[in-house]
Amino acid sequence: MRLHEYQAKGVFADAGVPVPESHLATTVEEVVEAVSEIGFPAAIKAQVHVGGRGKAGGIKIATSEEEARQYADEILGMDLKGYTVEKVLVEAGVDFENELYVGITMDRGEGEPVAMVSTEGGVDIESVAEETPEAIAREHIDPAFGLHPYQARKVVYDAGIPGDVAGDVASILSTLYDLYESKDASEIEINPVMITSDREVVAADAVMNIDEDALFRQPDLAEMEDEAAADDLEAKANEYGFDYVRLSGNVGIIGNGAGLVMTTLDLVDHFGGQPANFLDIGGGAKAERVANALDMVFSDENVDAVVFNIFGGITRGDEVAKGINEALESFEEIPKKVVVRLAGTNAEEGMEILNTDLVDVEATLEDAVQRAVENAQEASQ
Repeated sequence: MRLHEYQAKGVFADAGVPVPESHLATTVEEVVEAVSEIGFPAAIKAQVHVGGRGKAGGIKIATSEEEARQYADEILGMDLKGYTVEKVLVEAGVDFENELYVGITMDRGEGEPVAMVSTEGGVDIESVAEETPEAIAREHIDPAFGLHPYQARKVVYDAGIPGDVAGDVASILSTLYDLYESKDASEIEINPVMITSDREVVAADAVMNIDEDALFRQPDLAEMEDEAAADDLEAKANEYGFDYVRLSGNVGIIGNGAGLVMTTLDLVDHFGGQPANFLDIGGGAKAERVANALDMVFSDENVDAVVFNIFGGITRGDEVAKGINEALESFEEIPKKVVVRLAGTNAEEGMEILNTDLVDVEATLEDAVQRAVENAQEASQ
């Protein structure tokens, strides 16, 4: 379960992490009232579960009441990467000199949590990890003993944090790990931690994801779940009975079986693409179910191409093919190219049945994924 920024900051503030003064607003007038209390400059920040809000126009800095009213009117109700902005966080501006990254997540390769600190804050940390991994200092944590104070100091020192604020940053890191453990978090980070002109450290952003299987132990956080509700597509997935997770890429993925879908996601990444979703339609391949899945993926404006990865087991490949044909024929216009790969029972018969005027057909999963990635790249140019 993902918390909104304002929710995570509330948790952080209660734990003693410094955060800017802020107010939540749902109308233009509430924004204007909030900035009159906070003063200028003030940040108006869309509260939706997407990254890159600033680049997408979801964060604006107001220096006057007129600007605050204008920005509030622009942001409230806007469609931000498929999410409708219904609330904004109005937050005091921070006069900063440096931006840092501080976070705790699970290193599944090592089987331990890992603390991470970097001076490259305020940017996409995944890009930093890929392009300049040496810019991120890491310290693994034995969950039996927790994050020792010397480990917090060490990772901060290794990151090259200035000495006059290193102690404060280490303290924030220790607090984050305490929250990570006590709140059953799966990920917790601040990007950026700002160093002000007065050499204070302030959490200018907040990310906190909670293990849904542990929510029974976190009643206070569980109450926030409705406020952190999924977008319309995720709600629709629940209605259809699909396992669905929205991602940030542009290659839509549909499969029957979680392992099959995960393999497809990995291959999309391997061939240089970015998955737009995890969508497992489960058993069966009736036309209505396939049409619902396609409707969901086609409705995601981030999707530029679709790959269908189906393994026929009890449900035969020829039945799957008929379902796909009927589903696609129900659309007046197919908005995005669809690539289909069938394997398993009666796969050859199914491949012959598929209407190649409506879909591209590939014999292997690798070829299907590679073609879908190419289709997405062409569509996005």
